[in-house]
Amino acid sequence: MRIVRKDFVRNGPGSVKMVPVDSDDLWYVYNLIAPGDSIMAVTIRKVLREAANGGRDAERVKLKLEIKVEDGVDYDKEGAVLRVRGKNILENEHVKIGAFHTLEIELQRPFVLRKDVWDSYALEVLQQASDPGASADLAVVLMQEGLAHILLVGRSMTVTRSRIEASIPRKHGPAIAGYERALNKFFDNVLQAFLRIIDFNVVRCAVIASPGFTKDQFHRHLFLEAERKQLRPIIENKSRIILAHTSSGYKHSLKEVLDAPNVMSMIKDTKAAQEDSARACYGAKHVEVAHERLAVQTLLITDSLFRNADIPTRKKFVNLVNSVKDSGGSVHVFSSMHVSGEQLEQISGIAAILRFPLPDLEDIEM
Repeated sequence: MRIVRKDFVRNGPGSVKMVPVDSDDLWYVYNLIAPGDSIMAVTIRKVLREAANGGRDAERVKLKLEIKVEDGVDYDKEGAVLRVRGKNILENEHVKIGAFHTLEIELQRPFVLRKDVWDSYALEVLQQASDPGASADLAVVLMQEGLAHILLVGRSMTVTRSRIEASIPRKHGPAIAGYERALNKFFDNVLQAFLRIIDFNVVRCAVIASPGFTKDQFHRHLFLEAERKQLRPIIENKSRIILAHTSSGYKHSLKEVLDAPNVMSMIKDTKAAQEDSARACYGAKHVEVAHERLAVQTLLITDSLFRNADIPTRKKFVNLVNSVKDSGGSVHVFSSMHVSGEQLEQISGIAAILRFPLPDLEDIEM
């Protein structure tokens, strides 16, 4: 995300002008926008003009509108666009004040987001949007012959940082020489992306995962090239680069990586693994009671609760997050794009890992 301008007061009103650079940025914007906010952007609208013959002609006009968000946001992941519906609040000759309009937020198109309150959650999402790699716990290279995805598993979502594709010939018969050249070139491209994206000062470990032996072949290529070119980030972090088996090199195989025992042991202190605990409670009421007793060590909460159309409900969860932090607890906000957040979404969207057991919580009605 490219932040063009920030003009707001913490826990007060203001605006941010930003430009989504890639599709992951749209997910951050989706989490930033809430009912009651306003969005200003350039849009195309069909207007009717008087024709010379007395009739009316339809014409598509580019104009700048600002709408107050009413119906939430539709996130079209496949089309890489957000559709925001609300009432126009900016005087315009073509669109009346109060008229409904749907603004589309697309890649490489600037827009301005205004909020009455830039609370701690919104500021955290904005920070992550401007530097998504800074909060990553784990880097994953998902690959198969001719395809690789490099993903960063972060504090609130899984971000795809690179997709590398190559045409690999068959490795049988006379084409075998071409196969080896193509495979080595493919590995070189993955290596360059690996060096560019993965910062071992931030991530705890990097996982190379694939079906078959592709991961092993790339692993050998990685360290041979690291020794030959003296690539210090790889040489110095050799023990933090591990292998895992998956059924494919596609992104849906990330869950297999996170479930692998060797990966779990390596990332046991990270966000992606902290969802599992024997001392846990689920549901808003149980979590609130546990926090009142200062028992919450880690709060797990989904971002959908911060998009609630009811402003007091949104404020309640923002205040809970701040209160847990003030009490010495940690907070992890999961999104539905994060593999380990899917189950949390199904069990009310909020849970907590406790400092000590509270067996009587089960007697409290949800």
